Amino acid sequence: MSSPYSSSLLLLLALGAAAPAAHAGSPHVQLTPFADHVRIEIDGKLFTDYIFKGAPKPYFYPILALDGTRLTRDFPMADTPGEERDHHHHRSLWFAHGGVNGHDFWTEENTAGTIVHEALLETKSGTTGRLRARNRWVARDGTVVCTDETTVRVTPVAHGRLLDYKVTLQAPPDTVVTLGDTKEGTMALRLASWMTIPHPARRDGSVSGTIGAGHAVNSVGDRDTAAWGKRAAWVDYSAPHGGKVYGVAFFDHPKNPRHPTWWHVRDYGLFAANPFGRHNFENLTDQPKAGDFVLPAGGQVTWRYRLYFHDGELTPGDAAKRYSDYAHAAESTAP
Repeated sequence: MSSPYSSSLLLLLALGAAAPAAHAGSPHVQLTPFADHVRIEIDGKLFTDYIFKGAPKPYFYPILALDGTRLTRDFPMADTPGEERDHHHHRSLWFAHGGVNGHDFWTEENTAGTIVHEALLETKSGTTGRLRARNRWVARDGTVVCTDETTVRVTPVAHGRLLDYKVTLQAPPDTVVTLGDTKEGTMALRLASWMTIPHPARRDGSVSGTIGAGHAVNSVGDRDTAAWGKRAAWVDYSAPHGGKVYGVAFFDHPKNPRHPTWWHVRDYGLFAANPFGRHNFENLTDQPKAGDFVLPAGGQVTWRYRLYFHDGELTPGDAAKRYSDYAHAAESTAP
């Protein structure tokens, strides 16, 4: 007769042997930190790099579809034939804003501030990958205007990948922080040229003719350039390429301040959620501070977004269902 101890041991061994099989089909997200970036791979293939040194702000580049197709523009990180080379501050996928206590953190002009990486707080691999980082928003004169803690989760799903982005801005203990009313912001992508809404090439000398075969639609039915400046819970931007359809659905979390956000959706591929640019988006020329957001000294505020990089078309009904799933997810599953 076996002892209770031996029976328990056999049970544990059996469970241990079975455990790998239970997860054998789950994609693995591997985060590998380096001195200037974190490499994010899914089942051994690059999805994106989080690059936190060598530029005026942290950013994600490239963003790759399941088959390796590049979904965001290469410029200014690389020169690729057929791409427009305007707006050198449009770095693939990033969070920044053009007016923080009067300082510009959006462009990369000589007078602009920089978002400086301070520390990687966490890099975790698994069926979902997770990274956390802390940054300082430093004005040109050296003043630390505010800080942020950014959390990103990457999850493989059927026909695509989810990137959940959470950013908490913290005001200094003795300083009020005003996030100013400007269209120059905020949570943003610059899409690959082929994905853009058809538009005449910008006069930068890089390419000519008409560029793009994409379309955008938002949660209230506005399409293409009509989605610019409109408030919506989500926007999906997609296009055919090489015989397939690829897209990016961009979700504004319902708990975000000023939800549903305004969208800075341009035909040339800038794709941004901006909760601050009200006077621009609503043409309130006599109210230049209508969209100002004031953070008290020592206060903090959090924004959450989800980006669903998908293969294949996403109907408005499908997008609405996926948005509902995101909006009602338990807090424990949010970034």
